Amino acid sequence: MALNPCFCISKSQITMMNEGCLPTMDLLRSEPMQLVQLIIPIEAAHRSISYLGDLGLVQFKDVPASVFFDSRCSFFLRFTINSQTRIFLMLPLPLLMDRICIIFQLNADKSPFQRTYATQIKRCGEMARTLRLFKEQMTKAGVSPSMQNTRNSVIDLDHLEVKLKELEADLLENKANNEKLQHTYNELVEYKLVLEKVGEFFSLAQNIAVAQQREHDVQTTVKGSIDSPLLLEQETTAFSAKQVKLGFISGLVPREKSIPFERILFRATRGNVFMKQAVIDKPVLDPISGEKVDKNVFVVFYSGERVKSKILKICDAFGANRYPFSDDLGKQFQMIREVSGKLSELKTTIDVGLLHWNTLLQSIGHQYEQWSLLLRREKAVYHTLNMLSFNVTRKCLLAEGWCPVFATSQIQKVLQRATRDCNSQVGAIFQVLQTKESPPTYFYTNKFTSSFQEIVDAYGVAKYQEANPGVYTIITFPFLFAVMFGDWGHGICILLASLYLIIREKKYSSQKLGDIMQMAFGGRYVIAMMAIFSIYTGFIYNEFFSVPFAIFAPSAYACRDPSCRDASTTGLIKVRNTYPFGLDPVWHGTRSELPFLNSLKMKMSILLGVCQMNLGIILSYFNAKYFGSSIDVWHQFVPQMIFLNSLFGYLSLIIIVKWFTGSQADLYHVMIYMFLSPTDDLGENQLFVGQKFLQLGLLLSALVAVPWMLLPKPFLLKKQHEEVYFEPIFFVSLFFFSFLIPITILKLDYHASQRHQGQSYSLLHSTDDPIESGPHSPHGHEEFEFSEVFVHQLIHTIEFVLGAVSNTASYLRLWALSLAHSELSSVFYDKVLLMAWEFNNTVILIVGVIVFICATVGVLLLMETLSAFLHALRLHWVEFQNKFYVGDGYKFAPFSFALLIDEDEL
Repeated sequence: MALNPCFCISKSQITMMNEGCLPTMDLLRSEPMQLVQLIIPIEAAHRSISYLGDLGLVQFKDVPASVFFDSRCSFFLRFTINSQTRIFLMLPLPLLMDRICIIFQLNADKSPFQRTYATQIKRCGEMARTLRLFKEQMTKAGVSPSMQNTRNSVIDLDHLEVKLKELEADLLENKANNEKLQHTYNELVEYKLVLEKVGEFFSLAQNIAVAQQREHDVQTTVKGSIDSPLLLEQETTAFSAKQVKLGFISGLVPREKSIPFERILFRATRGNVFMKQAVIDKPVLDPISGEKVDKNVFVVFYSGERVKSKILKICDAFGANRYPFSDDLGKQFQMIREVSGKLSELKTTIDVGLLHWNTLLQSIGHQYEQWSLLLRREKAVYHTLNMLSFNVTRKCLLAEGWCPVFATSQIQKVLQRATRDCNSQVGAIFQVLQTKESPPTYFYTNKFTSSFQEIVDAYGVAKYQEANPGVYTIITFPFLFAVMFGDWGHGICILLASLYLIIREKKYSSQKLGDIMQMAFGGRYVIAMMAIFSIYTGFIYNEFFSVPFAIFAPSAYACRDPSCRDASTTGLIKVRNTYPFGLDPVWHGTRSELPFLNSLKMKMSILLGVCQMNLGIILSYFNAKYFGSSIDVWHQFVPQMIFLNSLFGYLSLIIIVKWFTGSQADLYHVMIYMFLSPTDDLGENQLFVGQKFLQLGLLLSALVAVPWMLLPKPFLLKKQHEEVYFEPIFFVSLFFFSFLIPITILKLDYHASQRHQGQSYSLLHSTDDPIESGPHSPHGHEEFEFSEVFVHQLIHTIEFVLGAVSNTASYLRLWALSLAHSELSSVFYDKVLLMAWEFNNTVILIVGVIVFICATVGVLLLMETLSAFLHALRLHWVEFQNKFYVGDGYKFAPFSFALLIDEDEL
């Protein structure tokens, strides 16, 4: 099934497609792939890989063991060696020692640090570290990278390295200076606070001391006697002799540590200190941490050097910052003036430094995205170059990789352009290799089909050229979802949400969304298709938020008399033609509605399930036919079709016959007694003439199909593998300066490097026409274990026989979820909205409407949507795809710069 190319490409691109430059967008089979070999001159290697990254159609791989001829020869020979082959070259070696060199490049055995371009990758890593530093500083400063001039200016990697080093040095120097200035500024702010608060301590203490002295003088004058002056002089002399000079330490301590700080000081000095604290109203910047901290100013008075040393140690332990203070009032004012002057100077200097800092970060931000993209590109190029292999003369590189067949001409043009741009005298060589290796799977999808293909790939990537379920998933997945979700009111709500995402896809595609939003945006076309099919099935079920409407015509039934108006069909007569589309609205609200809908939806689920399972088995036939496996056609497809349709195909037939004939036959009785008593008469359960003999024939066919699936295939495979394999001896003639040298290649043991998928390839003699890795390529000779094959076939047979029953029963989930959705919608409408309407109260009605909207959105539009989605997913993965889909392939992962745009980290 090929999609119309006009769906996503222009007329000019269609012309290119006809010339073989673009794929046909055939989703049924993956794009034909080929293993190619590129021989690139060393001077054009970087540019060639860069151009191929822009093209994005080559998947490179590590080059394994190889045999090359020297560049002086007119051509070279490459041997492909599997893990059980040895090679002897039986030739006159003296004649070839100066002409031939055998080189084994084992890139797979080299560590990343032993690769050729490891130095360049280290350079890129160092520049990436610098860019991460810039991004971190821009984030802290609130500067966002802009996309200005990212495509106009061109910068080389070497110039970028020099520029980044200069900017990093300037940035680090500016940062260090700013941090040093800020540290000094914070210390001066704390020092000023200490001068103010401690000065207040001393001033208050001095005022108290003066007041006390005056009071003491007055008392002495009033109560004094003749001898009092002499006694006072003696007391003063004695007090002066006993007076001791106290020392003090001032500073700031974090407020949360102030109480433990005071307690430890008291205990350590045994109470021989006096401490005073003052609270600072606003938090201050700590000079060490740079964070705002609530602090207290303290001053501690002590006596003795031992006590001082203890106080200093305790201050250091509690992170208290100490500052000097003078008890001289004149020096205090002088220090405050000096500190204030320094603070104003530092503030001006810091502002200038911050302005320069922001200007530097803004200049970096204008080019950050360009530098980041360039660095990611260069790093990807060098990683890819490390996968290439060098010849001994270091003048060319050998690359291998997968590419689509349609991209051959584009790759050749890219290589030619790279050679011209590098002024290389030797052009790159492009050749196709034959291979037994399984190629990667590549489906050329667009933004509509890609989301459906992702649903299939989540189960398993299709094997190369295997029939792709994604083609049918585009229709069957939203349809089965809609069968469970059918309500055209709910479908319209989901359609509007999906159309909103589709209309704004350009905006959202360039933004980084959350996980849930990104999931919904990525599946916007799947959601739109599910909504469209839900509207369709909603018209069939005739449900709009569980309310029926006579949209296409009036109901075909009417009351016989006015007494039969409510929940009963008693007395209804058919007065018009049958309702043209969907369910007649008269069924809703009747007592027979639920039994009728149960019967209808259950039988419809079985019909849909049998049809989809038959489609899966038919696709297995096309797979077997395409890959040339007649055994799978005659001993897998045919018996599976016979078994499934002999039982459940017959069940579908009698369901349809019963609908058309209006028979009252019990289908449960028919199917059960088809196995228990196949020879008994059907009686009133007979639907048509000859039904009994048809059932006997179908039952015998089903019984025959089981051993037919089990026995022939293992024995036929054994017979094929017992045939004798002869390996020919090849003779190759090489001409070297008029000498004819016969080379005989014999089969021996040789241990070569492990290749991807464990296969090998050989040289293609004609490199003009690209080959397609066809479906009939022979497989390598492998050891055959009959017991393993037989057990595998036995498991497969049992799985199919039991799965035919369980899978058919599994499709009944369509009936169950459809019924659950309909009943929930009816409950919300009847028990919330209508009940609120019956109260004739505006407030209750508003509350009822809000509850109805929340329940509809939260339960029916979100939870039920997710539930139906998961059930539809299971029906495709298990019931449908297991009939034909292997899914053991691996995705085509080309080297593409377009994929680097979505990367966030360097």
